[in-house]
Amino acid sequence: MQQEKMNRSLTLIPVVLFGFSFMALATVFSTYGVAAEISHGMVSGSYLLALIVMLFTAYSYGQMAKAVPSAGSAYAYTQKSISPYVGFMVGWAVLMDYLFIPMVNYLLFGIFFSAAFPAVPSYVWILGMLLLVTIVNVKGIKLATVANAFISLFSLLFILIFIGLSAKDILGGAGTGTIFNLEPFYNPEESFSYVVAGAALLCFSFLGFDSATAFAEETINPKKTIPRAVIIITLVGGAIFMTVSYFAHNVWPDYTTFTNADAASHEIITSVGGKTLASMFLAVYFVTVFGSAMSSQASASRVLFAMGRDGQLPKFFGKLHYKYQTPINNILLISVVSLLSLFLSLTLVASFINFGAFIAFISVNIAVIAYYFIRKKERSFKGTILYLILPSIGAILDLWLLLNLDIHSKVLGSIWFALGLIYLFFLTKGFKQRPPELHLGAAESS
Repeated sequence: MQQEKMNRSLTLIPVVLFGFSFMALATVFSTYGVAAEISHGMVSGSYLLALIVMLFTAYSYGQMAKAVPSAGSAYAYTQKSISPYVGFMVGWAVLMDYLFIPMVNYLLFGIFFSAAFPAVPSYVWILGMLLLVTIVNVKGIKLATVANAFISLFSLLFILIFIGLSAKDILGGAGTGTIFNLEPFYNPEESFSYVVAGAALLCFSFLGFDSATAFAEETINPKKTIPRAVIIITLVGGAIFMTVSYFAHNVWPDYTTFTNADAASHEIITSVGGKTLASMFLAVYFVTVFGSAMSSQASASRVLFAMGRDGQLPKFFGKLHYKYQTPINNILLISVVSLLSLFLSLTLVASFINFGAFIAFISVNIAVIAYYFIRKKERSFKGTILYLILPSIGAILDLWLLLNLDIHSKVLGSIWFALGLIYLFFLTKGFKQRPPELHLGAAESS
C-alpha cells in the first residue's frame, strides 16, 4: 500500500526559524514581571538554570532525530525505541502540548488586543488570527517559512532596539547605573531557592525547541539538520532570554515597584522608549502570536499525521492535501478545537500544556537510553556518558519539574492520559494486539 509522503524542502535555517516562531522569542517580555517577583529579581539566573536543564533534553531530542527521522517526534522516538504502547501514550500526551499551545496564543491575542482596542470584542481578534494562521498552514511549508523569517527578524530587531535604548539609559544613570552587574544572575542577599523557583516557571519559555523534530520528513538530510536545529534553537533562545532580562533588570532594578507584574514589560518598555517603542511592541506581539500559533498548529498537524498514517489514529488523520501536500484534515481539526479559546480560561488551557510537555521530555530522554545504551549496546566510556548519564540527568530534571507543577496541571493531565489509555485498550482489543507501528521506510527516504 502506497504511504502518504511529504515533500523534502526544508534546510537548517527554515527549521530553526520554525523553532524560534514556536518558542516566540518575545515571550521574555510577557513573563518578565511575574518571573522577577518569583525569582526576587534574579530572572537572568533563572533563565540560565532553565537553559541548562533544557539542554539535556534538547541533546536527547537530537540523538533520537538521528535514529528516527520521522514527523512523529517524541511519539515516533519512544515507539521505535521502547514499545509501540509507550509510543502511543507519549503521542497522546504530546497532543496536549501541541493542540493547546495555539489556543493559548489566540487567548493572549484576544486579551491583549481587546485591552488595547476596547471597541473591538476579543472574539473578533481571535477569529481573525485563527483564520490567518489556518490559511498559511494549509498553503504549505514554503509560505510558512517566509512568514517565520519575517517574524523572527522583526522580533530580533525589536529586542536589539530595546537593548540599545536600555544600555543608553543605564549609562546615563538610570536604574543600576552600570552595565556590568551580577545581581540579575545571583544576589548573595537572596536565597538560591528563588532562582530555582524562577527556573521552574521559565522552562516553559523554551517550549518550541522540540517542535523542529516534527518537520523531519520535510527536511533535507534530517539526521544531520534536525539535531543541529534543536541545539541552536535552545542555545540562541536562552541567550536572548538572559540578555533581555539582564538589561530589563539593570534599567528597572526594583521589581517591587511594578504597577502590575503581568504588564511589567510594558512599563519598562515605555520608560525606555516612550509611546513609540510601546507601539512597536504591540506590532511585535501581533507577529509573535501569529508565528507561535502557526508553528504549533503546523507541528501538531504533523504529529497527528504520523499517528494517523501508522494506524494509531483513524485514516482521516493520515491524509495530505492533493496540491499543497500538507495534512489539511489535521490543520482544520486543530482550528476547530482552537475555537474553544472563545470560552476557556488561560489558566485552564496552560495547565494542559505543562503536563504533556514534560511527559514527552522525560520519555525522549529514556528513549535515548533504550535505543543506544540498551539496544545498540553503546556501553564504552564515551557511550555511557552520552547515552546513559546525560539522558538520565535530563529525565530526572524533567521529572522534578513535572512533580512541581500545580495541582490543576496534574489533575487535568492525568484525566487526559487516562482517556488515552482507554482508547489504546480498545485499539489493541484489551492490550492483546500490538498497536500499529511506525513505518520507517517512508520517513527515512530522501
